[in-house]
Amino acid sequence: MEKELKKFLYAGVDLAAAAYEKFQQSVQELVAKGKISAEEGKKMIDEFFEKSEERKDELERKYKEFIEKLGLRKRKSDEEELEALRKKVAELEAKLAKTKSTTTAANAK
Repeated sequence: MEKELKKFLYAGVDLAAAAYEKFQQSVQELVAKGKISAEEGKKMIDEFFEKSEERKDELERKYKEFIEKLGLRKRKSDEEELEALRKKVAELEAKLAKTKSTTTAANAK
């Protein structure tokens, strides 16, 4: 059962990253077409990011509650996998920050 839960979590992280990238592309296209301003686009992306962070925190909390309810003990491998997820989230956040700065710089021109 633990394996399935881990696969689900990894799939969720990948899905969130793909959704963010698609959303960001859509916003950039709207800005490029002049349908929204660069400021509106930045605001939309920032709001999406904030909501994603809130959902990530909620998911982590629910995961911990679920593990506690099942009485599963965390083994070292579980801790290592959790750390891998944390690193992946940090990489996505860094990518997001880089994209935000690129978008802001491109819109300033």
